[in-house]
Amino acid sequence: MLSRILKRPLRYRKSFFLLGPRGVGKTCWIKQNLPDAIYLDLLDTEVYVTLLANPGRILDFIPKDYDGWIVIDEVQRIPELLNEVHRLIERDDYVFVLTGSSARSLRKKGVNLLAGRALIYHMHPLLVQELDDQFDLDKALMFGMLPAIISEPDPRSYLKAYVSAYLREEVVQEGLTRNLAVFTRFLEAASFSQGQILNMAVIARECGTSQKNVSNYFDVLDDLLIGYRLPAFNKRAKRQTVQHPKFYFFDAGVYQVIRPKDFADEQSRIDGVALETIFLQSLRAINDYYDLEYRFYYWRTKTGMEVDFIVYGPQGFFAFEIKKSKRVNRMDAKGLLSFKEEFHGVSLFLIYGGEKEYYFGDVKAVPISKALSDLPAILGKELAL
Repeated sequence: MLSRILKRPLRYRKSFFLLGPRGVGKTCWIKQNLPDAIYLDLLDTEVYVTLLANPGRILDFIPKDYDGWIVIDEVQRIPELLNEVHRLIERDDYVFVLTGSSARSLRKKGVNLLAGRALIYHMHPLLVQELDDQFDLDKALMFGMLPAIISEPDPRSYLKAYVSAYLREEVVQEGLTRNLAVFTRFLEAASFSQGQILNMAVIARECGTSQKNVSNYFDVLDDLLIGYRLPAFNKRAKRQTVQHPKFYFFDAGVYQVIRPKDFADEQSRIDGVALETIFLQSLRAINDYYDLEYRFYYWRTKTGMEVDFIVYGPQGFFAFEIKKSKRVNRMDAKGLLSFKEEFHGVSLFLIYGGEKEYYFGDVKAVPISKALSDLPAILGKELAL
């Protein structure tokens, strides 16, 4: 069983939410770290029906004078339970772990009731640090880094079933869209926007729907924690910059299986976007697990100068350009160098698919596997959790 970096929630005896897309390992993490906890799975029909009919019956599952952890898995399925959880925290000092894979229901019904009484943590796909010598870059590019992929004999079929389950169990059951066929077309169109600046008009035309619906669909992906919109960096900008966000699915494998492919596709281009995705999902995970408080952006001028990822926060200021190619030169660093002309004090990294480290002026070129391994130290977090 893989050991996850996330440890912070267990430092204190305090209730917490553990949010993350399905399949990132929330349940496994809980059972590994809290084996003696009371575990209520809202995907279990009997438990779900009982608590849906009467949330107060949660007490029927808790022994008298119990002082351990109480886990409610997929709590977004019955948001009304949060009122009862709030009462039990206040009255009886119970401690809860509340997992969820949809932020929408929680945000709409009840999270504010627990403000200050339950911390919020996020779980992400696997990191290189968690996989150690099991990390395979080529496999990660094709199938992503969800935990099940490591031992799954048919990872592509698993990912297809994973996406289908999300459509059926989250999008349909939550009533997030009335037209599943249009939403399915939207997912494919969104996959072509992976790592690209969003153009709502073009996507709406491809899906045969309105720009308003497309905007709502992107909100759905955000709410289900499977999509992420990367904003443009425009702090103290002297040059005109692009302002629309970029879009990424949360995992490279999910992106690969949603994106339609034909004979005209260039696999190298698809893999280049997948590499960006792996790097971004690693940035986000490390930021959350180590509580680094960085914010992430991209930068692009109206004249076409671009940097893939800007990392900006109280502990540092970094710019990362990602290249899948095995060879790089000074021309590959021109976007980074252009960025530094305007923003002094930034550390510049060119992440690429080769094996050697190089320096192009202020730019450090680093092989992707080493960069992923060193990312916590690069971002200034070398201490163990």
